[in-house]
Amino acid sequence: MNPARDAILLAARNRWLATHLPRYRFVRAMVARFMPGETMEDALEAAERLAAEGIPATFTYLGENVENEAGAEGVAEHYLRLLDLIEERGIDIEISVKPTHLGLELDPEQTFLRLRRLAEHSAGLGKHLFLDMESVPYVDPTLAIYRRLREEFENVGVCIQAYLHRTPQDVADLLAAGASVRLVKGAYREPRDLVIRDRRKIRTTFEKLALEFLRWSGGGRLALASHDVPLLTEIERRAAAAGFSRDAFEIQMLYGIRVADQRRLAGEGLRVRVLISYGTHWYPWFMRRLAEHPGRNLWLAMRNLFARR
Repeated sequence: MNPARDAILLAARNRWLATHLPRYRFVRAMVARFMPGETMEDALEAAERLAAEGIPATFTYLGENVENEAGAEGVAEHYLRLLDLIEERGIDIEISVKPTHLGLELDPEQTFLRLRRLAEHSAGLGKHLFLDMESVPYVDPTLAIYRRLREEFENVGVCIQAYLHRTPQDVADLLAAGASVRLVKGAYREPRDLVIRDRRKIRTTFEKLALEFLRWSGGGRLALASHDVPLLTEIERRAAAAGFSRDAFEIQMLYGIRVADQRRLAGEGLRVRVLISYGTHWYPWFMRRLAEHPGRNLWLAMRNLFARR
């Protein structure tokens, strides 16, 4: 693994830094590259701009590991209000949620019931609900909740991380259930024996899992969430050679990253969706974004900072 990446991910879990760094104006200016603002309205306005270019969005209200049931219930109510606002504005926006933000550590059963409400409301609006995947201790509980939701609703998907050694088996199990999957490389600091450490092997695994999903999917959606354009291009080439159309998968990228590529790929007829995150609890999320490509993302963030001055 990259030492700079490890250092950034360690900092992401530091409570003192999480409390103090967000107070600095220059840090908040760097964050602005990756998110349009902290409020629901900020996110909706950004999505409307993207919609004008024919690009849909997925929203995440930032936060994780809530401290009490009241906080978890407040997050569920926030998402229900958000879905209603999305419907009122007639924009193609889905939501993707972190189970710990809805109380997974406090009470898995209550978390399931909150997610069931969101899935039911999303289904009534003809939209998908995705479960974000978090660090290793939450993988099994998240998949267990997802399987329960999938028994009732077809409009639910789950995020899967290619860098975990366990992921090929998880994908095989999900394929058998006709699941919808968002495939990512992985962005958490995990025990070394649980993850693939070589970046090239992670890319190879990502590509292999994507193509296996296309071959064996029972009708679920496949979202390739990556900014690795050469990797996405190779998957597209191999999928086309195997007889799959461009509609067989969707490319997902974060707001503010590779914007020119987002527009180009959408213009070429590929399905592109932009992931928009918002909220005040952005510090750990922001640090994980930096850690994905430490050198490049730090440079881009600093360049964006000085461009604003």
